[in-house]
Amino acid sequence: MNNHLNEQVERIIDEGTGRRRSVIVRMASPEDELTALSSTTSDAIQKRNLAVSARDVLPLPLDKIRRPESGERTAYEKRVLRAEEHSVTAQVAVMEGKSVSSYSLKRSGLKVLKPLITSDLVQKSKAEVKVDKSEADPLWISNSLALDMSKGDLAKLPSEVPQIEAIYPNRRFSLPPVVVPKDLPKYIEEYKSSAWGVMRVGALACWGAYGARGSGVNVGLLDTGVDASHPDLNGKVVSWAEFDSDGRLVVDSQPHDSDEHGTHCAGIIAGGNTSGQWIGVAPEATISAALVINGRRGGTDAQVLAGIQWAAEQGVDVINMSLGGVWFDPEVRDDYMNSFISCLRLGIPVVVAIGNSGHQTTGTPGNDFFAFSVGATDYEDRIAGFSGGRTHIIRESNVLPKDSLPLVYSKPDVSAPGVAIKSCTPRGQWKPFNGTSMAAPHVSGAIALLLSATSIRRDVERNQRAFLVQDFMISSVKEMGESGQDHRYGFGRIDVLRAIDFAQDLGY
Repeated sequence: MNNHLNEQVERIIDEGTGRRRSVIVRMASPEDELTALSSTTSDAIQKRNLAVSARDVLPLPLDKIRRPESGERTAYEKRVLRAEEHSVTAQVAVMEGKSVSSYSLKRSGLKVLKPLITSDLVQKSKAEVKVDKSEADPLWISNSLALDMSKGDLAKLPSEVPQIEAIYPNRRFSLPPVVVPKDLPKYIEEYKSSAWGVMRVGALACWGAYGARGSGVNVGLLDTGVDASHPDLNGKVVSWAEFDSDGRLVVDSQPHDSDEHGTHCAGIIAGGNTSGQWIGVAPEATISAALVINGRRGGTDAQVLAGIQWAAEQGVDVINMSLGGVWFDPEVRDDYMNSFISCLRLGIPVVVAIGNSGHQTTGTPGNDFFAFSVGATDYEDRIAGFSGGRTHIIRESNVLPKDSLPLVYSKPDVSAPGVAIKSCTPRGQWKPFNGTSMAAPHVSGAIALLLSATSIRRDVERNQRAFLVQDFMISSVKEMGESGQDHRYGFGRIDVLRAIDFAQDLGY
């Protein structure tokens, strides 16, 4: 057993209470393409983050990105792609890796997990769990398994299953705090046709200029649930799941919101105008909603990881996660990295709120290197004081190549409206909320508009699609704050009309 894994186990045993521990065990993956992708993308994202202008991140035209009919690029074509150092899409295209499906990833993940699942200690632990509890599905999207084990068995596990890569506590976190503003500025009250954020990100202009309203795009919403009966969401929630704290699917669960948070986020993504104002950025998009955080009891890593896996199996086009736990340390762990990389390979960008605890703090998993994290702005395009952001460092990782460590990077990536945002709440109500939780769904809705207005889903290979979408969202921002990426705005406040303009001009 390596020393690092030994230290992880000892810490989990020492810091917990009681005789048992709830943990997430991750297995090492022998997949060469995963290693190559993490190496290429980590290098490319670092170079992207060094760009002094968001426009430097603008992708190449479609005819340069698209794989030639011969199947292989010439040496010259590869040099052209490599020269675009700030475009992650171009660097991924050079790899010419194979596109994968959720089925193929599941098959390989289950193969990796088999020695753990079939081990005597894991079988013993399953037998010790209460009989009224069903077995949690393997988290193949991250090569992980959520387990409830005695302290003694946990200490023995690494020596019995030598392929274990990491063991983490199944952390609990509470619902991100959001605030209802007492008074709305007159400027906001003067908006009659839509909530101010819908207009500010360019959604109204996209509807008129391109007829793009998100049609055909499915957004995965991992949150407190959703009131699917709200008139602004009627018929838009097409898939539903609920997971418990151990990551088990709750059987026979029906769509509901354990709080107000998930319904509010759903409205920002795809809500209608039954209140008299349009509240959704992409009102013709559909939503696959999973309850992964309870409004009263909070959530766990196992719930969220199970929700990510479920959303990928639903074939969503983007995942929105307005959740997380506050993080003060500059050094971060790679608990979610495998699952985010899997989503990127499937063409699914994962949009995550950066957190509401202010400058020099972030939320996890929004601070993960591969998360597309979002800060919050107000109606005057000022960054909200509560919006998180800072420089992070990864010193040790079982996912990233050793020669790229230590890896230093900044979060958030972009910002979006997150102050006094009107949206729907359960039982046919509407409220304005403040929070980076409100900013993230503006970005997810904007991505839905971009996908519905372009040929990206049809013409771009799956393993490049999410990187291309992120490049377009970054390169089209209204640049604010310091040149390039900073801790407050990221690269700037999103502008989806400009993103679609750029994409269509480049042939997408």
